[in-house]
Amino acid sequence: MDAHPTRMALIRAALQQFGRGGFEAASTRAIAAGAGTNISSIAYHFGGKDGLRLACADAVAERVEHVARPLPAGPGVMDSMRARLLLRRLVRRIVTFMILSPGASDAVAFVLRELAQPGSPVLDRLYATLIEPRHHALCALWSAATGAPAESEEVKLAVFSLVGQAVYFRIAAPIVQRRMGWRHYARPEARAITRRMLTNLDRMIGDGHG
Repeated sequence: MDAHPTRMALIRAALQQFGRGGFEAASTRAIAAGAGTNISSIAYHFGGKDGLRLACADAVAERVEHVARPLPAGPGVMDSMRARLLLRRLVRRIVTFMILSPGASDAVAFVLRELAQPGSPVLDRLYATLIEPRHHALCALWSAATGAPAESEEVKLAVFSLVGQAVYFRIAAPIVQRRMGWRHYARPEARAITRRMLTNLDRMIGDGHG
């Protein structure tokens, strides 16, 4: 991704604005102000508000790709133990991103807003470039860990449920924190959530059937 500081500032501001009120309600003036620049910068860097929207999608995809680095780059033979270790490493990285990353809240809010928009170009882009290939890779890893067919309904749903746990801890943070008596999310809370999710993962794959 182009690391031009104004471009990156606009993406950060747009993710926040789009996540809070949705694409249609977001003001280009507010986005530019949040980035500390002028409105013309949006047209210069992205061609307009629509281009900025897609750039936000690409930024989210890049962040998630960074989190998913332990995933194998392509098909190949992997023993069960190695696959299970990789799944555990991924859980730790996902929780760290969702709970401790400063930009996770805006990124998740942005995606949730787009999910609520039928025919969203962002959803189509994220599905094609990120969600489907990453989910496919996770299913292959789950298959290696458990012996279950990678494209079976059970494995695909298991992978969705695993990722969904981490997403819930982000989007329901105020509820989780109130019920747990936590003032905020920090490293001790992230460690506690990670332990819980790793226990869940072990139970899900422990019998070899996902």
